[in-house]
Amino acid sequence: MSGYDDRDGKIWLDGQLVDWRDAKVHVLTHALHYASSVFEGERCYSGKIFKSREHSERLIQSGRLIDFEIPYTVDEIEAAKEATLKANGVTDAYVRAFAWRGAGEDMGVASARNPVRMAVAVWSWGNYYGDAKMKGAKLDIAKWRRPDPATAPSQAKAAGLYMIATMSKHAAEAKGCSDAMMMDYRGYVAEATGANIFFVKDGAVHTPTPDAFLNGITRQTVIGMLKDKGIEVIERHIMPDELEGFEQCWLTGTAAEVTPVGQIGDYNFEVGALTREIAEDYEKLVRS
Repeated sequence: MSGYDDRDGKIWLDGQLVDWRDAKVHVLTHALHYASSVFEGERCYSGKIFKSREHSERLIQSGRLIDFEIPYTVDEIEAAKEATLKANGVTDAYVRAFAWRGAGEDMGVASARNPVRMAVAVWSWGNYYGDAKMKGAKLDIAKWRRPDPATAPSQAKAAGLYMIATMSKHAAEAKGCSDAMMMDYRGYVAEATGANIFFVKDGAVHTPTPDAFLNGITRQTVIGMLKDKGIEVIERHIMPDELEGFEQCWLTGTAAEVTPVGQIGDYNFEVGALTREIAEDYEKLVRS
């Protein structure tokens, strides 16, 4: 497959659909130097983007959290996503909407005079973790930690927060793992590099409190599904040494969907009935 910069199709850029290969920015774009960028990852199933408006609302909020206003309303962002899907003739796709500070009068840390730009791209994307979706992903334990919310805006889906995620995932892949589990600044279990994490013990589900990492839309959806089934969901701080006592584990995210975990470091988990049930129920929900 060709690179993401060399494909046929259309990308929505600043209000216009342009040829895929012409969707370019200048090398002095502020976001390229200072990470002034936010994004959303969404999935379209049979022509319908799951939780689309929630993603558009979060994109705008993420921009505000890193101190810029996206110059489009939720309705305009929704229309842009639909136009991009239609222009590319796809009904099952990954949708990437993103916004950033562009090139302008400022080329230092401050960039208030630079325009905020936005784009939407869509493409076909299968299972984020490949065959791990069936047999359970193998995770490394990252050396990098999610920062204190007083250090970085943890509820923004901001590009800069993914730098340590990229490094952690590269290190994991070098060890033959699919991903890495990250701790937060206090040493509590946080999340994977791009997905939230859940554990099962004695019929209850435990998941880290999202006070230092993104409270994912898929995470919130799965918690609602579990509660509707009458399953106890306990959101709390989880210490790493508790991993030994958990029976099952899974990851959630727009790209990951619901992916079972079979191993984290030296700890092993069963790809059990509840994990498979939630994965199947989520698959039905997004296509309903």
